[in-house]
Amino acid sequence: MAQEKVLGLLGLAARAGRVESGGFAAEKAVTGGKAHLILLSQDAGKNTVSLFENKSSYYHVPLRILGTKELLGHAIGRGERSCIAVTDEGFAKSLIKLIDSSVSDSSIS
Repeated sequence: MAQEKVLGLLGLAARAGRVESGGFAAEKAVTGGKAHLILLSQDAGKNTVSLFENKSSYYHVPLRILGTKELLGHAIGRGERSCIAVTDEGFAKSLIKLIDSSVSDSSIS
């Protein structure tokens, strides 16, 4: 249920034009200082994960792992996406809060 809320909020951010999806666009958002959150799919390639972990660390942008490529793409109304950069600070904070609370909830039970 928490994942549905996260994906719904991500879809809302996409409809508001506050996300960049795909490797090149997401990387450009991070290096350009526009990204406030990076979302990677669980099935992203090793090189993609490594690249965005390094970018996240260097540019101090939070990174979270969420769902599959298909799920992330579907949430934003596109095809499969392994990475998404959220460019709105409010959406990013809300998504981080939801993702982190769902992780702590699932680890308790």
